[in-house]
Amino acid sequence: MAHRPAASIPMTPLHYRPLPPLLRPLVDKFYRSQRSPMRSQAGDEIWVAEQVGEIVAALSLRAVAGGQWLTGLFVATALRRQGLAATLLDHALAQHPEAIWLFCHPDLQSFYQRHGFEAGHPLPAELAERLARYQRSKSLLSLRAH
Repeated sequence: MAHRPAASIPMTPLHYRPLPPLLRPLVDKFYRSQRSPMRSQAGDEIWVAEQVGEIVAALSLRAVAGGQWLTGLFVATALRRQGLAATLLDHALAQHPEAIWLFCHPDLQSFYQRHGFEAGHPLPAELAERLARYQRSKSLLSLRAH
């Protein structure tokens, strides 16, 4: 019996890395291309997943007292539900042993808990104030890793 090659198209490899500050405009270009209101902030550490040299997912960390605040995690619409967010998050967490806080909608709690985030940890004052403001108009939870 002759061997027939698989009909599937090979997946182009993904590369995960922190984005150098000089390349920050590329992540904003990615957000705009996805019609996302997200934008990078000066001083944030940006992590990206790239495919064939194009950004397909981005994660933002902001230094706060006692650790980092994960301010955003976004994946290109066409590539969602393929594990990019999880892998990008794991890469960033591996490089940051300090506490990392985030605010998320309750529907995302189980996703973040699978990656080591837990509820019930105290927030730094600046994040506690921000969360209180956000919760006036949104349903958000506070989670912490490490």
